[in-house]
Parts: sequence; C-alpha cells; structure tokens
Amino acid sequence: MFNRKRFASGNPWTVIVNVIIINPPAALFTPHSTTMKATNASKRAGFTLVEIMIVVAIIGLLAAIAIPNFVNARATAQARACINNLKQIDGAANEFALERGKKTGDPIQFPSDLTPYIKLNAAGSLPACPAGGTYSDAAVGNTPQCSLGNTVTPGHVLP
Repeated sequence: MFNRKRFASGNPWTVIVNVIIINPPAALFTPHSTTMKATNASKRAGFTLVEIMIVVAIIGLLAAIAIPNFVNARATAQARACINNLKQIDGAANEFALERGKKTGDPIQFPSDLTPYIKLNAAGSLPACPAGGTYSDAAVGNTPQCSLGNTVTPGHVLP
C-alpha cells in the first residue's frame, strides 16, 4: 500500500509508506499447572550421593599418592641445601687457613673466624640448616658437620 505524494521540494522519488502492524497475542499458549513437572525436574537435577562419594574417593586416592612424593621432595631439597651450606663453610675454613697461615688441625673459632669468608644471610649470620640442624667446624682440615648428619634420610653429610 504505497501513497505517492509530491512534497514542496518537487522530488518525485519521495515515497511515504503506510505500514499496518498487527500485534501478536500476548501468550501463545495457556500454561498448565507446573507443580508436577517441577517436582520431577528437581529429582533429576544435581548429583546423587554415590556420584559424590566416587569423586571424593578418587580425590583421596590421588592425595594418598601425591602427598608422600611431596614430603620426599621436600626432604631431598633440604638435604641438598644443607650440603651446599656445608660446602660453603668448608671453603670458608680453607680460605681462613690460607690467609692466616694455619695448618691442618689448628682450631677454628666457629662461626666468628669464618664470617668474613662466607656470604651471610639477611640476619648477618651464617646460613642455617633448612631442616633445623646446627653446623660445627672445630679445626682446619676437618669437614664441617650438621647436627642432623645421618639421622635423617637423605643424610646431611658432605660426600
């Protein structure tokens, strides 16, 4: 349904379109009682107790496998850090002996004699054993010892 009218501008291509819009009905269907359908749907939603128990059992099994590996990795890392500290103490003792003209068997005042020859931690002291042990070095030429030694696995002993 087109009406062609000319406006004052005289443009013959100006077209006014009359459109009739028919509103659709507000509801296409009439809803029925939904109480029966809602109860059936709620019974199907969610997880059953058996499914939840299976998931918890799988997570427990994975944790039982993983946790001992983490503990072993931590103990190994602590032992390696302790052995590295023992190597640094041994090197510092050798430097101390060279600079002071000490010979094998001469006593060392541990740790005061070695602090100028080793990198100190943030507290200004020798690095500590990460597993809680204490270090000792009594004489030039002796290997430094950790108090934990072979009492833990892996051992905190210089190779």
